Amino acid sequence: MRYRRLGKTGLMVSEVGFGGEWLERHEESESVELIRYAHRQGINIIDCWMPDPKSRDIIGKGIAEDRSGWMVQGHIGSTYQNGQYTRTRDVTQCRIAFEDLLARLQTDYIDLGMIHYVDLESDWETVSRPGPYLDYVMELKARGVIRHVGLSTHNPVIAARAAESGLVEMILFSVNPAFDLMPPTDNLEHYFAESYAEGLNGIDPVRAAMYKTCERHDVGITCMKPFAGGRLFDEKRSPFGTALTPVQCVHYCLTRPGVASVLCGYDTKAQVDAAAAYETAADAEKDYASVLAAAPSHRFAGGECTYCGHCKPCPADIDIAMVNKLYDLAAMQDQVPASLREHYLSLAHHAGECVGCRGCESRCPFGVPVAERMKKTEALFGA
Repeated sequence: MRYRRLGKTGLMVSEVGFGGEWLERHEESESVELIRYAHRQGINIIDCWMPDPKSRDIIGKGIAEDRSGWMVQGHIGSTYQNGQYTRTRDVTQCRIAFEDLLARLQTDYIDLGMIHYVDLESDWETVSRPGPYLDYVMELKARGVIRHVGLSTHNPVIAARAAESGLVEMILFSVNPAFDLMPPTDNLEHYFAESYAEGLNGIDPVRAAMYKTCERHDVGITCMKPFAGGRLFDEKRSPFGTALTPVQCVHYCLTRPGVASVLCGYDTKAQVDAAAAYETAADAEKDYASVLAAAPSHRFAGGECTYCGHCKPCPADIDIAMVNKLYDLAAMQDQVPASLREHYLSLAHHAGECVGCRGCESRCPFGVPVAERMKKTEALFGA
């Protein structure tokens, strides 16, 4: 298992993580063993948004053998009232639910205290301004009960505002190639529509900008819904008219700027193995780009770099995907930040070394004018 730095938290999290929302569907002992099995594969981050006692008890028992070896995302505002999940900003209910989380997880701290499920602009205004809810979050942070402040959202507009606010250190965001087609929405059901509108082509520009904003502000991203609820495994339900594998979906997520870990939902050990297989997969097995470009619904033929790495190899050994990513990050700002320039100059090879052979362009599934972008990058960075 490889590990990535989760933005300014500094935490090193496994590329493949554990989304825990299916745990309650099984016998407790079976789900506890599933968590321990995932940990033995190197998985070290788990999300617990679920407020129900069974899910929390399972996670607590699953991580108890090595609590310090797990990074836990625990949500503030996910409560269990009258036997059902209720999202709330009422501090009395938030406190009850969060203290219950600590008790059932058998811990006195949560690594990533998540401002829970903010999709509406009005809700963002509530949670981001001084008031009872934010005061409670900051109280937990000051006491060391939560080590870092995060936020969960499905709305790229909210994610970008959160990243720019300085309030949060990381974001839990829904990432997959199907959702990335969609313009911003505060209604999660829109992402699971039976069919998408005609004319959607490539990554929605607001979502593309959001990923770059998170990376620019060093706000790490953990991914939820990487398989779109299993929809991407079924060519009949996929908006692309073709099926992807777990490895391809994981690779798609991990090539988005800012992304550190992909939190997959598991029912069985075999599903854990299917996701963790990413770590040993060959490039051909990871290749989502050619699959999407050749899909019956050509929704990703947009001429925009997706940083998939399909352009390799380069005769000058330029890391084309990374150069394109740094160019995109720099081009969205009035001046190139010193840190970004330093990162670019630290690369072993630079855009100015491009020989213009255009072999990369012949391999690019999305028609990116790579040689032209190398010239623009050289002009921007001076190398």
